[in-house]
Amino acid sequence: MHMADALLAPAVAATMYVTTGTAAGVSIYKLKKDDEPQKLPVMAVTASLVFAGQMINYTIPGTGSSGHMCGGMLLSALLGPQAGFLSMIVILTIQCLFFADGGLMALGANIWNMAFYGCFVGYYLIWRPIVRSHWFGQGRSAQRARIIAASIIGCIATLQLGAFSVVLETSLSGITELPFGAFLALMQPIHLAIGLVEGLITSAVLVYVYESRPELLQCVESAESGNAKSSLKTVVAVLAVTALVVGGGLSLLASSNPDGLEWALFGNAEQGYAENMGLDEENFGVSSKAAETAGAIQEKTSFLPDYAFSDSDTPAGTSVSGIVGSAMVAGAAVLICFAGGFFRKKKTI
Repeated sequence: MHMADALLAPAVAATMYVTTGTAAGVSIYKLKKDDEPQKLPVMAVTASLVFAGQMINYTIPGTGSSGHMCGGMLLSALLGPQAGFLSMIVILTIQCLFFADGGLMALGANIWNMAFYGCFVGYYLIWRPIVRSHWFGQGRSAQRARIIAASIIGCIATLQLGAFSVVLETSLSGITELPFGAFLALMQPIHLAIGLVEGLITSAVLVYVYESRPELLQCVESAESGNAKSSLKTVVAVLAVTALVVGGGLSLLASSNPDGLEWALFGNAEQGYAENMGLDEENFGVSSKAAETAGAIQEKTSFLPDYAFSDSDTPAGTSVSGIVGSAMVAGAAVLICFAGGFFRKKKTI
């Protein structure tokens, strides 16, 4: 769902930077009151895991499209909405600047579409109410069921909101070759399927954490903390190794089909599927001086564009991108926490 600069008018892009920046500012203010130091290593490894997970596009059968996880629901369930949102900003910014994934001018919109809904709407309206409810009864099996339900419902709902925002932002940008109704009719169903798969992936990770270290999950009753089966170091190590395996190895198995947004715009006629909106990939959307400047900056900063070595198709470029990117995300998350003074008070864990 990473939008290119050509899909946005400068005024719309600037508005989305302001809204995203406001949400980030509020998140920073609230996090300064946080006193949970165990979030620091968990934030680093889960942000890395989401970065790696976004590299794996999974095929949506029968469509000629693919999708990848956004990760907002996963991060907010583990870190809370504010830390989860800031982690997503780190992920999407590194993707944009160093891997040319999503436009620089469109970064504010991409953060809003892919992070805000999952971290805030997903947490406050779906995750917290369901996990705290009495759905499925009492006991650990019921809590597991609530975690799975919240993950799937949350991912589906928040991806629908993100997809709708893409259509709305594009429409407000005045791109006349994308009729609102037709574009919406393509974007919503494909992201329904993508959200379902992400929900299953998210629930698997969160159930593992619940079984291993339940107090790491937001809104799980404190009584559950006595049921930990693994140490914090073990859980962090497992998540870190998973991020490296996913980014450095499994990313090689990613689907070559276009993702949901690209599929809606350009179709996949080469593989025998529909053309959908039928736009020309080399010439579409709006052009502006702001977009040209942003593109020039991005061209200089991206040392592994499209998660590959420049002028090389070797698979090693993808593996290196996954490992280097995951490490960069983890390092950036830790540095931002220290610079911002988050999680400074020490507790016995």
